[in-house]
Amino acid sequence: MLQINTIAPDFELYDQNGQLHKLSDYRGHKVVIFFYPKDSTPGCTRQACAYTANIDRFKAIDVIVLGISRDTVKTHLNFATKNDLKYPILADTEIKVINNYEAWQKKTMYGKTAYGTTRTTYIIDEEGKIIYAKEKVSPDNDVLEVLEFLNG
Repeated sequence: MLQINTIAPDFELYDQNGQLHKLSDYRGHKVVIFFYPKDSTPGCTRQACAYTANIDRFKAIDVIVLGISRDTVKTHLNFATKNDLKYPILADTEIKVINNYEAWQKKTMYGKTAYGTTRTTYIIDEEGKIIYAKEKVSPDNDVLEVLEFLNG
């Protein structure tokens, strides 16, 4: 996991609508970046929908929300449309950003070991520094924990 008080790695990724997003474009705003394993799975859907349910709370405190997984732009569009997501979800099909943020790790499920995206959340401050980092977050508690941190 990346360390708090270090500069967040910049990136360029496309969202569900084919729009390019660069982290550096959001300087001057706090940014929540949550990495999740896969579109349309139960935990990921709950987590993504919780961010949408609270998007006005993030906007009220001038915080940008970005979700990232290794799914494609097309899959993201289906996922975002089906769940009426109100923020960009970014496609990292080459797993570069996921790796740079140390969210690609060895996982064991049902006795099998494989690499995959760990559910990891970062908050980046207005200058591009990491101020919050948590891995293996709960899809049901992530949003509330992030909001609690942001609201101090």
